Amino acid sequence: MFPFRDHNPSRRPAYVTWALMAVNILVFLTYVPILDQPRELGAFFATWALVPAEFSAGIDYHTVLTSMFLHGGLMHIAGNMLFLWIFGDNVEDAMGHITFLIFYLLAGFGAAMAQVLVGPHSPVPMVGASGAIAGVMGAYLLLYPRAKVDVLIIFVVFFKVFTLPAYVVLAVWMGMQFFGELSGGAGIAYWAHIGGFMAGGVLAIPVFLRLGGARFWKDADYHPPHKPTFESRTTNIPIIKRRR
Repeated sequence: MFPFRDHNPSRRPAYVTWALMAVNILVFLTYVPILDQPRELGAFFATWALVPAEFSAGIDYHTVLTSMFLHGGLMHIAGNMLFLWIFGDNVEDAMGHITFLIFYLLAGFGAAMAQVLVGPHSPVPMVGASGAIAGVMGAYLLLYPRAKVDVLIIFVVFFKVFTLPAYVVLAVWMGMQFFGELSGGAGIAYWAHIGGFMAGGVLAIPVFLRLGGARFWKDADYHPPHKPTFESRTTNIPIIKRRR
């Protein structure tokens, strides 16, 4: 399943979201030439990626920040930037630019600490904006639980676009993280995703309360408090009829 847009327009330009996307992409482009050179890439990640064993030993604290802007490959960064683009603008709109930037970095820190706590002696480098973006998703769930999200479902040769409430999309995503962790991890920092998501939800509570708390939900029936961008419906791949 691939979420690709929501029906929740932001009222202000998402300058910080765009800047974060730009920085992630620019950093990735700087080391694209060594992606197929394991030794050079390993040395690069040894300097800038978060290695839980080293962090636990009290060294390389700077990697908590730098690891948030590194990615292991094209699909890794493409997926992360897609999720940031879908969910980041609305959370930034609700928080304000500076508050959102601080929130994003704190969510990323919370995600990193979750992964370090469950594997403090792991020598495997951790990279990616996934934890911080999971925090954005946690905040989005708190603020806009019934916002509509378009999701492309692909199953073998079956392709269909569904419009689903955000709480369904994000609950399925969280379930996938727990399932992935229980099934062995496969080199993915699932606890960073889970920790980031939880940290984001907690960090967004002051904003939620400032907006009115439960009254903010009820006034808009749990939907975004402004008109959706697109018509909410389940859509099929277009069918072209034969001319008679």
